Amino acid sequence: MSIHSPPSASTAEGTALRQPEPVPESRLPATVQRLLRPPAARRLGRAVALSFLRWERRALAPTARFWRDFGFRLVSESPERVVARGCQDAPCLAVAERGDADRFVGPAFEMSPDTDLDRCLEALGGRRLAPAELPGGGRGIEVQDPSGRPVWLVQGQERIAPLPVRDALTMSMNTGPHRTRVNRPLRPPIEPAHVLRLGHVVLQTVDFEAMSDWYLRVLGLIPTDVQYLSDGSPALAFCRLDLGEEPADHHSLVLVGGLEDRYEHSAYEVVDLDALGQGQQVLRAAGHTHVWGLGRHVLGSQLFDYWRDPAGFEFEHYTDGDLFTADSPTTYSPLEFGGIWAWGDDAPASMKPRKNLRTLWRIARLLSSGKLSFSRLKALGDALDAPARPWL
Repeated sequence: MSIHSPPSASTAEGTALRQPEPVPESRLPATVQRLLRPPAARRLGRAVALSFLRWERRALAPTARFWRDFGFRLVSESPERVVARGCQDAPCLAVAERGDADRFVGPAFEMSPDTDLDRCLEALGGRRLAPAELPGGGRGIEVQDPSGRPVWLVQGQERIAPLPVRDALTMSMNTGPHRTRVNRPLRPPIEPAHVLRLGHVVLQTVDFEAMSDWYLRVLGLIPTDVQYLSDGSPALAFCRLDLGEEPADHHSLVLVGGLEDRYEHSAYEVVDLDALGQGQQVLRAAGHTHVWGLGRHVLGSQLFDYWRDPAGFEFEHYTDGDLFTADSPTTYSPLEFGGIWAWGDDAPASMKPRKNLRTLWRIARLLSSGKLSFSRLKALGDALDAPARPWL
């Protein structure tokens, strides 16, 4: 559904309240570049799930503690490796191994049964995964995306028995004329926001064009929403799985053009809004670092709450996200920092590049190497620097 500009409204300072209207690709102005999906003949496979994420940690115990408080269920825990699952039937959603640095290693995607992993290896290079490497069994390969990040493509992982989760309270809500809860007070338990599953991962990239082409070609992803800079060039893509007529999440992978190649955050679905709120209490009481929320996103529509783990990486709880079938068209909108949320507190400064000497040095290296142009740097600055909610 399109997001239309609301009737004229303003704050006391005269600042207009507005949201940009996404435009279907069929009506895209000539000044905006399309993010082309590779033709079928170039696609190597089709991802049907974002399976799990891989990490390295210098200390595993703090990670395990945060994962428990965040709502993961630990499958195994040793001095060398921690494996966690959600409450649905996937055998794994996160793996952390002891290493020399705290870092995000890479994502693993479940590929459709008809994806030829041998063809992927021949086209991309890489290696076969040993059975012991794969939590939940199955088979797989490791390839590298254009940034050099290892990406696992897996098949044949065993489904496991789901864990019990309380019923969502949404249908019990008294809303306007819908008033069905009588003599039945709601008392959601104060408990971790039990994670159902891994929803999406967001990756920043210096070479947005190469990275988006690679992931769309290798995984057969569909751009749901694309945001562009003032020069009309795409700079952010919310990409969903191609599940045909089966509804898929608005995005399982988000690619963001920026000043470095890095993990930005990952997101995990919980049962409802009360799980977000009660889970927030648990995490606050345990002393973890809150980042942002509660709020509502615009593109994807999720209700959200963001946290930082002990190593400094962002994790998002979400619920109530949009779903799309494969035939839904790609829509486009201008990239504005305020476009990432509809309501809630102002987005934290940590979601923008830090204005310090390290960032200036990074920019200088990118400019001198030709990986970044002055015009694109200015366009990125225009998108990020304007105050999103001047009244906050």
